[in-house]
Amino acid sequence: MSLQGYYLYSSPHPVPLKADRGFGDAFSIRPPRRLMALRRLSRYVAAQRPRGVPMKSPPFAYHRAASAAEAAALLAEFGADARILAGGQSLIPLMNLRLASPGCLVDITTAADLDGCGSNGGGLDVGAAARQRSVELHADTLATAPALAEAIANAGQVPVRHQGTVVGSIAHADPSAEMPAAFKAQGGTVRVLDASGSREIASEDFFEGYFTTALAEGELVTGVTLDAWPTGSGHGFLEFSVTAESWPIALAAVLIHVAGGTIDRASVVLGGVAEVPLRRPEAEAILVGAAPGAAAFEAAAEAAAMGIEPLSDSFGSGAYRKKLARVMTRRALTAAAERVGGES
Repeated sequence: MSLQGYYLYSSPHPVPLKADRGFGDAFSIRPPRRLMALRRLSRYVAAQRPRGVPMKSPPFAYHRAASAAEAAALLAEFGADARILAGGQSLIPLMNLRLASPGCLVDITTAADLDGCGSNGGGLDVGAAARQRSVELHADTLATAPALAEAIANAGQVPVRHQGTVVGSIAHADPSAEMPAAFKAQGGTVRVLDASGSREIASEDFFEGYFTTALAEGELVTGVTLDAWPTGSGHGFLEFSVTAESWPIALAAVLIHVAGGTIDRASVVLGGVAEVPLRRPEAEAILVGAAPGAAAFEAAAEAAAMGIEPLSDSFGSGAYRKKLARVMTRRALTAAAERVGGES
């Protein structure tokens, strides 16, 4: 299916972003609260724009891919001018502001081989077209990746989560977003396809900078696999936003496993305080071998916040974000300890 010169104002399939360095490296997911900043930007741009300059998106070609292979072939055909459409809620405002102008959109929303969520014998597989709400409520997610389910629940209202995709949020690589942090905390791989073949990218290597990933031109994220953690592991996910309509200025995603009364495995990831979801091995080292409790958690939280240099903006200073990182980490670890060996 191809539509030339089609303008997307209010589509049932909002447009995501693909390989636009500086705005994201694949399809993107943004809940309404994140769009508030874009609305403010829209008003500013409108005030600066000369009269007669259009406010809607440039024309683009539209192609619907029936499979991952077809989507990869279309990306190869159209090159850097092509973008993947999954659940996305960021590109439409950017296109309408003429801040992004893809010449071709490749819709993967009906590609059956990109949908779905389920256990792979231990970990969790999530397809690129799987909606956030379906992943959030899936029994396998709740059993194997409850931190991801909690992150999704914090990402926006229910109608938004029915539209957005988990993989899209991860691939958009917003350092303040919930799902990238939860994914990195759990660990896993990103499955990638292009016209020449497939490859996998470890979660530790996928995020490279603000809205920037290790994807190469022409590559499509077909899904992600989250690693299995031992049965009885505890998780915690906490974020802080200035208002209900603003995105998190600091968040923490943690997992711990306890054996014989001491922590034998830990993962601590911060969001909103660096260019990427930031893993804190210094905090993990303090936790491993320690008994779960206030003393260990406070020491780990201090270590997690030490050395980070968050930027300041209108939502909060860097110093404030650093303090929040410590508090969010301590509280997330406390929540994780309460869930060890029990219900998530």
